[in-house]
Amino acid sequence: MTAIPDSQWIRVDTNAGSFDAYLSLPPAGVKSGAPGIVLLQEIFGVNEHIRAVADQYAADGYAVLAPDVFWRQAPRVQLGYEGDDMARAMALRKAVDVPAALDDIAATVQVLRQHTGAGKVAAVGYCFGGLLAYLSAARGLVDAAVPYYGGGIQSQLQEAANIRVPVQFHYGALDAHIPPDAVQGVRDAMAGKPDSEIFVYEGADHGFNCWARGSYHQPSAALAHGRALVFLSGAL
Repeated sequence: MTAIPDSQWIRVDTNAGSFDAYLSLPPAGVKSGAPGIVLLQEIFGVNEHIRAVADQYAADGYAVLAPDVFWRQAPRVQLGYEGDDMARAMALRKAVDVPAALDDIAATVQVLRQHTGAGKVAAVGYCFGGLLAYLSAARGLVDAAVPYYGGGIQSQLQEAANIRVPVQFHYGALDAHIPPDAVQGVRDAMAGKPDSEIFVYEGADHGFNCWARGSYHQPSAALAHGRALVFLSGAL
């Protein structure tokens, strides 16, 4: 029988309130000092896909905690990718207080370490979560970051000067939300940082890692995940 990750929802307590986070642990358990990942959602909440990604990284041996970034607006919301769900997701994104979300991420890192004994922790994020992963690196909240098609990073390039940890970026060449000039801006901002990598995937659009979306691009998703694992094994 194939071993599966051990997963459950847990609570994260902060001075601003408490929120849920999805915890997924490796089938072999977690040894003290093992690497951890804070997994940061798209604008669709900690939905079935994000939980599956958490389980995927747990199966790779990481202790993973995915915080509910939208807990102030719509606790435990889980949305699809079209129609009314897309409209609601966009509205929730606009309502997020990003500094407060970064405080939540700092608390999530602390709880992950307390709950599992994890050592170094990376932020891995998708879409809006990619922006949060990048900002988490810039604020020194994590030991590494892997932003996938992070929307809005190109508007926060001044934060790159503060990054002192390894960062690996993934973009789709067909992503109209993050055009080539935006990716080039990230390249320029990260130039001279030897621990940064930027990959652009031909034939891939925004959301290419999400197998629940029409934009899923399996070759790019597989290659990016493999690259992320190699990167994380060296960074954590």
